[in-house]
Amino acid sequence: MHKHHSALGLATAHSTAVTGVDIAKLCPVQPVTLLRPHAARRAARFFVEKFKGRSMYAVKANPSVDLLCLLWESGITHYDVASIAEVRLVAATLPGATLCFMHPVKAEEAIAEAYHTHGVRTFSLDTVEELEKIQRATGDATDLTLCVRLRVSSDHSKLSLASKFGVEAREARDVLMATRQVADALGICFHVGSQAMSPQAYVQAMGRVRQAIVEAGVTVDVVDVGGGFPSTYPGMEPPPLESYFRAIHDTFESLPISYSAELWCEPGRALCAEYASLLVRVEKRRGDELYINDGAYGALFDAAHIGWRFPTTLLREPESEVRPMPFSFYGPTCDDMDHMAGPFLLPADTHAGDYIEIGMLGAYGCAMRTGFNGFTAAEPVIVTDEPMASLYGQRMNPPAAANVIKL
Repeated sequence: MHKHHSALGLATAHSTAVTGVDIAKLCPVQPVTLLRPHAARRAARFFVEKFKGRSMYAVKANPSVDLLCLLWESGITHYDVASIAEVRLVAATLPGATLCFMHPVKAEEAIAEAYHTHGVRTFSLDTVEELEKIQRATGDATDLTLCVRLRVSSDHSKLSLASKFGVEAREARDVLMATRQVADALGICFHVGSQAMSPQAYVQAMGRVRQAIVEAGVTVDVVDVGGGFPSTYPGMEPPPLESYFRAIHDTFESLPISYSAELWCEPGRALCAEYASLLVRVEKRRGDELYINDGAYGALFDAAHIGWRFPTTLLREPESEVRPMPFSFYGPTCDDMDHMAGPFLLPADTHAGDYIEIGMLGAYGCAMRTGFNGFTAAEPVIVTDEPMASLYGQRMNPPAAANVIKL
């Protein structure tokens, strides 16, 4: 995040940019990611202070080094890593962090490197075969925290994660008993799916945990409720996060577990969605279709492929007074699939040359960007205004001017 080169279409300016409107005035040719460090700090502090257990960041949601450092500075000390590349990244960036390798299916070489080179001691699994793999790769280590992943329902979530991983109820007893024999600390974990819209998702899953513990008759040291904590989007306005925390903690307290058992969670989206938005330019209008300079192969994968609706606003001065109408977007590539159906509400007089801010893209947007067809993005810019939507409200002071980039 430095001065933008003229090749990107951004003129050099000496004033401090604090909002998306300020950036739009510079007429960038490429899409620009707008970063809000204060929003990430606020989200991290919320989890650290209000979740009655251990919050570890799911790195896959946004592996930005800057974001990892922000979360660390805000009290997030544990990180859910799902590949050896993520292990290496976090280990190099935050040498003091605790890494938990929570992908249930791992290469044996990845397990060995994680354990012997990077000090990883926590692994997840959902089969006896994976348990045996972990034993071989770690040399039958006796200092492991091993979390057996249960398959649970995703009925309360917008994106299911109920098919690929998780031990079935009829097999859980054998996997838990075998893991208890090997693990220094035995955990049970699950994932209710992405964007869980009700605390009931966790209550139901914890019922499944209770059943598994009783049937296996094992002592459990860790209960990890996984991710799924929501953010707010058009048409997806969840209850307050405090209600999720309350439901999880109350149910955890009633489980037949050791008095010293730990409660963990793995927020990804909830920690980083508000961290970033996207500034795009309209290159063409065709009826209710807008051709913009980012899309399905850029930061808008979710909008294209799973129909995610993100908040949008027209950045024009003076503001348009024309009534809004629904639009769909086409991205810049030659691919017909580079289409975001929306609907995205914008003033009906939106036209080519206008700039649009698309919000809540800190989760998965930047992480899934490709360079397909040669279309990329300009360097990100830090802004100080509030996210377009928030579950956290005004909980901290704006960042100091020293944290604001100058163009």
